[in-house]
Amino acid sequence: MSILSPSNTSAEAPPKKKASSVRHTRAIQRDRSKSPTSAPPDEQIVERLTEIVHPATLAQLAYYRQLGLRERLLTLPVMVALVLSLIWRQLGGVSELVRLARSEKMLWLPPLKVSQQAVSERLSTFPAELFLRILTAVLPLMHQRWQTRQRAGPPEIAWAQARYPHLWVVDGSTLDALTRKVGLLRETLVNPLAGRMTALLELGSRLPRQLWYTPDPDRHDQSLWPDVLGVMQAGALLIFDLGYTNFHVFAQLTEAYVTFITRAKRNLAYEVSQTFQQTAQVHDRLIWIGKETTRQPLRLVEVLYRGTWYRYLTNELDPLVLPTEYVVALYWQRWRIEDAYAIVKRLLGLAYFWTGSENGVCLQLWATWLLYAVLVDLTDAVADALNQPFAALSLEMVYRSLYHFTQAYHRGETVEVVAYLATNAKWLGIIKRSRKRKTDSVPRKLLPLTAFSNP
Repeated sequence: MSILSPSNTSAEAPPKKKASSVRHTRAIQRDRSKSPTSAPPDEQIVERLTEIVHPATLAQLAYYRQLGLRERLLTLPVMVALVLSLIWRQLGGVSELVRLARSEKMLWLPPLKVSQQAVSERLSTFPAELFLRILTAVLPLMHQRWQTRQRAGPPEIAWAQARYPHLWVVDGSTLDALTRKVGLLRETLVNPLAGRMTALLELGSRLPRQLWYTPDPDRHDQSLWPDVLGVMQAGALLIFDLGYTNFHVFAQLTEAYVTFITRAKRNLAYEVSQTFQQTAQVHDRLIWIGKETTRQPLRLVEVLYRGTWYRYLTNELDPLVLPTEYVVALYWQRWRIEDAYAIVKRLLGLAYFWTGSENGVCLQLWATWLLYAVLVDLTDAVADALNQPFAALSLEMVYRSLYHFTQAYHRGETVEVVAYLATNAKWLGIIKRSRKRKTDSVPRKLLPLTAFSNP
């Protein structure tokens, strides 16, 4: 398992992407610097973060020296401890971090006297690649830990995992505006967007398999196809949305023995070759799309739900291998990557940037995804203790419940974080409540799966 550095690859003549219409979380940006300082994490949380991250950090020291970086005060272990503390504790900014560092431990780092200017400059110049390499080293460990705790999950995911060695979903997300403008950005009239990130996520574990970053927020998703194709493995199942529609790539995925599921555009031109199923509410047909070099057979699955036809494409042409209901159900699980983006941007604070430099944005990006992986691992451990599917638990409430664990720990009422969260999962709100939805994103009642998991 590996993570690529910021992507520079571009596809041939990708379609022009219209300017981003992302709604930026201005309230988060305004209020972050005025938020109250959180209590330091207890020894259990510090120990967990140290156990996972610190060995991977120390393993990069040789490469740190190869880069010609001096053994100054703000070394690699120091910077990792400071940056992770800044994110995990949701501190208001670098100035607050510096004040706390003078009197408190930051993970494995003892109290440290350092100036705000020194830390700010270091965030702008410290090679973000080092954080990327740490993330790359930690993710395989997180995936191994998840595999040892495997339990029954959503039926469609469990079905797919039994048939495909990899179950991946890919999508991109525009980062929010920079509140600080440095260097050439000082002359801009408006605060520019911080760029765009793209993730290839393991659908079962919710852990990233690959991450890419580009400073261009308007870069089209199509331009990442060469990078995505470069990490595909034969036998995998890949799910993506309409923005990645590309007939040339569809053919390449088929040639690489990668199965895909995506949405079909409304204006898709096609010829029907064979009908597998046709009722008043479900159509499953073999079709031909494209012209000349892009002409190829695909399956078009259409489902009518509450007056709307939902249309899906897959290159698995045999409905016995990939039944109609699983095409729909698995595409619906694509929303899990949107959940991941919500966690890193809203909960872990990637909607607020401490610096306006591209290096600083990358550094914060990789560090935030690193903490996301740690949070996923902790949530999965709690789910295992409860014998519940991972999807039944809320990552947000696990993170927020750590405050209550810290208080109980200091009162001497508990010493183990997973046991405490599992025992008190109900009143802490860790287990999601079942809710009646007025509208669903998939026609559940029309499909013969026994149950669909909650989104």
